[in-house]
Amino acid sequence: MMIAADSPFIGRDSFEDEAFVDLDLSGADLANREFLRCTFTNVQLQDADLHDTRLDDCLFAGCDLSRMRAGNLAARGVVFVRCRLLGVDLTALRPTPSLFFEDCNLQYATFGAANLTGTAFRRCKLVEVNFFDTRLVDASFGESDLSGSRFEGCDVRGADFVGARGVYIDPARNTVRDARVDVETAIAIAAALGFKVNV
Repeated sequence: MMIAADSPFIGRDSFEDEAFVDLDLSGADLANREFLRCTFTNVQLQDADLHDTRLDDCLFAGCDLSRMRAGNLAARGVVFVRCRLLGVDLTALRPTPSLFFEDCNLQYATFGAANLTGTAFRRCKLVEVNFFDTRLVDASFGESDLSGSRFEGCDVRGADFVGARGVYIDPARNTVRDARVDVETAIAIAAALGFKVNV
């Protein structure tokens, strides 16, 4: 979708300390732009193109970024609060992103070989999310729902899954040393691996 002629994005590729509120940018082309310390509040960004875009210290609050195209997206210090990111493919983020998610819906999202060390997913819906070769060292998933999510080839050393629901991580297919889970999760994983658990 082309951006409207009265859009603040026409003819500009760099934005600093700006606030974008109540905009409908569904399907918009925002590729190859830079945003520094910007806030997006109640912005519709479904199917928007953000490839090769740079986000530094930005906040997204109450936004819908479902199915956004994020190839080669640089994201440092980016916070998502109460956002929808349904079906987002984040397999091609630039190296060492820094992300924080709170009360977000990331159902059907895919995370590839990104380094998400220390990323927080707080009270998020992560149902049927794919984590493939993702580095999740020291990440936290407090009070999140991971039902049906797949972890393949991931490094979850030191990650905190205590309080998360629906967690299943096969230790034969992932690096799990020092990852923290609650008793119910440990029992479910042991049972799925064929152990008979006496409690």
